[in-house]
Amino acid sequence: MVTTTANSLKGKHLLSLSELSTEEITQLIDVAIGLKKMQKQGELHPYLKGKTLAMIFEKSSTRTRVSFEVGMNQLGGHALFLSRNDIQLGRGETVPDTAKTLSRYVDGIMIRAYEHKAVEELAANSSVPVINALTDDFHPCQALADLMTLYEVKGTLVGQKLAYVGDGNNVAHSLMIACAKLGVHCSIASPEGYEPKKEITELALKIAKETGAHVEVLNDPLAAVSGADAVYTDVWTSMGWEDEKEVRLQAFKAFQVNSKLMSLAKNDAIFLHCLPAKRGEEVTTDVIDGPQSYVFDEAENRLHVQKALMVALMG
Repeated sequence: MVTTTANSLKGKHLLSLSELSTEEITQLIDVAIGLKKMQKQGELHPYLKGKTLAMIFEKSSTRTRVSFEVGMNQLGGHALFLSRNDIQLGRGETVPDTAKTLSRYVDGIMIRAYEHKAVEELAANSSVPVINALTDDFHPCQALADLMTLYEVKGTLVGQKLAYVGDGNNVAHSLMIACAKLGVHCSIASPEGYEPKKEITELALKIAKETGAHVEVLNDPLAAVSGADAVYTDVWTSMGWEDEKEVRLQAFKAFQVNSKLMSLAKNDAIFLHCLPAKRGEEVTTDVIDGPQSYVFDEAENRLHVQKALMVALMG
C-alpha cells in the first residue's frame, strides 16, 4: 500500500497548479510513483472502489481519455465518457445545472474544455471534486506528468533547468507554474506575439521568488535551451487555432527542436513533448525517436499522476 496525500486535498477541485502548495504537488508526484510501482508489480490498488468519475469532453483526446478511464478502472472505480453530443450541456443546458445534476450521480467530474471560465463555473456549482483535464489557459495534469518524468530521470527537481520552446499556450502556462512551485528553473522561448499570457507569467515569477526558481520568457530559443536539463515543445497550432496554421508555420519556423538545438542543452538533457506531435514541424523525427526522448514515458506517467489526483481528491 502506498501512502496517499494528506487530507488537505480531499473533496477539493484542481483547476490550476497555482492552487496547490509545493508540498501538495510533491506529495502527488510521490503517490504517482508509488502507484506506478504497485502496477508494475501487479499489486491491486482499489482505492476508489465503487466510485464513479464523469468525464466531459469538449475537445477530443487520446491520452486524457484513456489514462483517466484506465486509471479509474485500476483504482476499482468506473468512468463515464460524456461528449458534448452525449449530454444536455451541448444542447443548451447551463453549466451550473449540469454541475448540480452530475453531483447527485457521481463522485468526481473531469472536464476537457475550451474556455477556462467554463471549468471555473462548473467547479463553483459542483459538490464533488472537479479536475481540469485541459482548458485554453491551463493543463495541470500534463505538467504533473512532465515533472514526474523529469524527477524519475534526474533523481531531483530543485535546480534543474527546463527549456520550453514554442507557443506560449496552456502547456507553457502550467509548466511555468509547476516549475516555479518546485524550484525548477524554467526558460520559455516563443516568437514575438506568441508569448505566455502576461498575468500568468507574472504569477509564475511571483511564485519563483518564494522558492528560489528562475523563470524567464524569451524570444530566443538558443538562449533558452543553453545548458538545459530538459527541452520541451508542443504543437505550433493547437486545437481550435487551425485557421492560423499557415501564419504560425512562418512565425515558428526558427523554433523547431532539432539536433542542432538539442546540442546546446546539456549532454544528458532529455526531450519532452505532451503529444500528439507534428513531426517535421515543432520537432524532427531524429529527436523525438532519439535516445534523449522520454515522450512515451511521459505519456505513460499521465496515467499515474491522474490516479494520484483522483485518489487525493475523491478517495
